[in-house]
Amino acid sequence: MTFTVTHAGRDDGGVCLRLAGELDLSSAGALNTEIDRLAADGERHLLLDLTELTFCDSTGIAAFVRGDNLAAARGGWLRLCGATGRVDRVLQITGLADVLLFQPDTADPRSPSTR
Repeated sequence: MTFTVTHAGRDDGGVCLRLAGELDLSSAGALNTEIDRLAADGERHLLLDLTELTFCDSTGIAAFVRGDNLAAARGGWLRLCGATGRVDRVLQITGLADVLLFQPDTADPRSPSTR
């Protein structure tokens, strides 16, 4: 299965990246490239929509952490939403669900969410 990254602006600022397919060693570079490009353009708030992501391995997890670190270094944040199935399970096991989960009702999305 192929991997795609598309993006759109968000009404409240920042960018939403929609990931689809399998995020693994062969595709994580594409995500890193897109995050780097957005950071170079001055974007500091990134929401990654994982609704259509069907698989994520450790290199995908590393890309999420790298993106969050890059955004945080610029005073921003990276958050995840829409994970289901195996992808959600990986985020739960690694603890990233607790750190990077986006909750629209959270007053300050820059802070880690709570469950």
